Amino acid sequence: MKSHEFASLLCSRLCHDLLSPVGALNNGIELLADEHDPEMRARCLDLLGESARASANKLKFFRLAFGAAGGFADEVDSREARAAIEGLFGADGRIQLGWMVDEPVISKAALKVLLNIVLIAGDALVRGGRLDVGAEKHTHGLDIVVRAEGSRIVLDPELRNVLVGDTGEDEVAPRAAAAWLVHCLVEEGGGQVQVADGQEGMLLIGASLPA
Repeated sequence: MKSHEFASLLCSRLCHDLLSPVGALNNGIELLADEHDPEMRARCLDLLGESARASANKLKFFRLAFGAAGGFADEVDSREARAAIEGLFGADGRIQLGWMVDEPVISKAALKVLLNIVLIAGDALVRGGRLDVGAEKHTHGLDIVVRAEGSRIVLDPELRNVLVGDTGEDEVAPRAAAAWLVHCLVEEGGGQVQVADGQEGMLLIGASLPA
């Protein structure tokens, strides 16, 4: 896949995810302009605040997951990844987060793999639940594991196929942009992605990144 084609996939994904909170901001401003009741105006301001926070949290996450955050350094503070995940999935309390990453810094490639796996697993928790994120360095490289648990987990078969390399590059849709990025980064590093979704109420996605 050419670089501009992949950039188009990422842009489509970004626009899709930002459309809802930004649209809510626009609607809230229009309502506020026509509303004179103090109680309703206060409610409109609350909704505007929620939409603004959601938009900011999504942008912070995508900046790390898709962009060139962290400047030109080879490694990024892992606390940035934790803050981005908490902002995206933990703000409303619908998903409980567990963080098991002891490494203070991880490579940019590993950071993107971790965040995009989290994005896929978090989206699969359609009714909320728990999201545990782990990463461990060893002599052979870095292992990343994300576990999603919930009453209903829906992983699009297309995302699963892209993650494990069963989809051709000309068949990747915008909704699978994150999965394709994970696949490419892990494959370039000589690693492997594994998906276990056979157990009801649980999804495991792991990636091994050789040193």
